[in-house]
Amino acid sequence: MMDYIASHGLDIFTTVLGLIYILLEYRASIWLWAVGIIMPALDVWLYWSHGLYGDAGMAVYYTVAAVYGYAVWKFGKKHNQTEKEELPITYMKKSLYLPTAIFFLAAWGITYYILITFTNSTVPLQDSFTNALSFVGLWALARKYIEQWFFWILVDAVCCYLYIVKGIPFKAGLYGLYVIIAVAGYFKWKKMMKKEQKEN
Repeated sequence: MMDYIASHGLDIFTTVLGLIYILLEYRASIWLWAVGIIMPALDVWLYWSHGLYGDAGMAVYYTVAAVYGYAVWKFGKKHNQTEKEELPITYMKKSLYLPTAIFFLAAWGITYYILITFTNSTVPLQDSFTNALSFVGLWALARKYIEQWFFWILVDAVCCYLYIVKGIPFKAGLYGLYVIIAVAGYFKWKKMMKKEQKEN
């Protein structure tokens, strides 16, 4: 038992950090970005050592994006936002739908090509899909768009499957839980958004 825990130590530790992260995201707490810097930095090695090269590269992006996310939540502004008001939760503008879809498809194709050309990944299609959609999801989270939860539901479901296949059980369980929390998070943010709109 102890040998099993020792061999999955990094998996367990990053899983605990992941639980803290998703709960902070659920509450729309800016502290999620602090955890969002530490956790993916550790995930780089975890994923690389299990042949999930796309996810390892994505973890590098997550680390950098967390710094960006913190800056946007702390200092960013949206239309009609007052100086002292926190970045509000809003819907994405419809004008962003098409460019977002184009970016996702392009990122998926490019990441897939990189994985099949330069790595020995056995799951390039799924790995590149979660990577591309994660780019979109992190951007939407940084801008506090409520649709970010839809992106994460898809990403988390596919990642749960991938981590089961790749023998990262604790991370797989975490992402299964992420799916449930993401559904709850959508309704939580929707309620918070309506409250913010009433107050303003």
